[in-house]
Amino acid sequence: MKKLHIKTFGCQMNVYDSARMADLLAPLGYEPTEDPANADMVILNTCHIREKAAEKVYSDLGRLRLDKETRAKRGHRTVIAVAGCVAQAEGEEILRRAPHVDLVVGPQTYHRLPEMVARAERAGGRQLDTDFPADPKFDHLPKPGAAGQPSAFLSVQEGCDKFCTFCVVPYTRGAEYSRPQPDILADARELLTQGVCEITLVGQNVNAYHGGKGGLGGLLRALADLGVPRLRYTTSHPADMDDDLIAAHGDLDQLMPFLHLPVQSGSDGVLKAMNRNHDVADYYRVVDRLRKVRPDLALSSDFIVGFPGETDADFQATLDLVKDIGFAQAYSFKYSPRPGTPAASMEIQVPEELKSARLSSLQTQLNNDQETFNRACLDRVMPVLLDRPGRHPGQAVGRSPYMQAVHVEDGEKWLNQVVDLQITAAHPNSLSGVPLSPNAKACA
Repeated sequence: MKKLHIKTFGCQMNVYDSARMADLLAPLGYEPTEDPANADMVILNTCHIREKAAEKVYSDLGRLRLDKETRAKRGHRTVIAVAGCVAQAEGEEILRRAPHVDLVVGPQTYHRLPEMVARAERAGGRQLDTDFPADPKFDHLPKPGAAGQPSAFLSVQEGCDKFCTFCVVPYTRGAEYSRPQPDILADARELLTQGVCEITLVGQNVNAYHGGKGGLGGLLRALADLGVPRLRYTTSHPADMDDDLIAAHGDLDQLMPFLHLPVQSGSDGVLKAMNRNHDVADYYRVVDRLRKVRPDLALSSDFIVGFPGETDADFQATLDLVKDIGFAQAYSFKYSPRPGTPAASMEIQVPEELKSARLSSLQTQLNNDQETFNRACLDRVMPVLLDRPGRHPGQAVGRSPYMQAVHVEDGEKWLNQVVDLQITAAHPNSLSGVPLSPNAKACA
């Protein structure tokens, strides 16, 4: 068997795409390895949301060049591929800056990887494929594989029509596309037969899904009827939280009580400049309605600080929103200009040192809120999916319904099972628990 190493940057959609690339290449004799230095093929599945993420790709490519040269001296060939959004946005530039790269493939054409790899192995030469094909790539992908894992991502929607002024997704992933519901249900059945008990529906704007009757809410209901024990979805947009989807949070026990709902800013002026298509009052209304139907719902969000033109008052409005709502988790970043986006050419750019100060202040509040939420979980009993070994011998780690990491000592015998755990310790970024035995529920 040949060895394949895939390094994934960015969002859950990229995690899903990386798994599908591994599925595509398995018939060519490639099996996964964690060691890029001894891999016959290395794929960097990239993200273009922030400048640093893109530059990390070129840094990794520099190290891979040395690995490739070392293996060549031993008579071994290494195929290096760049996939994902950086590949889509900077295809020709990648080949110019990193001539040792063999393949550059965009997020809409990775289903052509087997053909590209076969050509590279036969005839050599570098290949670039960043088209937007008329036929959806999903029509050409094999059945999903879960690789013995109890949880899996399932892509239901891709692309975005929102055109937020800071975001490159509409340019790298293309227009919104929703997979037909029957195709998604077929994939879910396949995952269930492989022992998966938690499915996360993914998409750039997942709650804009319109591939079946009832939108995303209808799809979640169909998956619950199919027998999926645990359901999640990400990433959602506040403007697309319709009545049926909100109701599904109250109706479906299978839908975990955790929602990632990016707001980006607490200032109406900044939200308008971002072209977010919602204001602060809209966000509060959605949160209030969600908590009314599901009182135990926990929220996470995304925040951008230092967006062009952001004033001290705008930033204070973001802090006020955070204090009002209370997020169990959150991701926060300094604004990073992306070439070709409208925000990159806006006149009033916030100084870097002010961005850093604001980010530090926001993260202090967000971290405090996360610790408060974790402490509130002490002594509670939670059904936790133990899905991976921990760092210590015998330890198992899982995810709570609220996406917290939960550690269990001597828990290996419960791996790949949902176990009722009593929470015994709360840490800044995780929990610890002990099983209430006998209570394990196998995923298969």
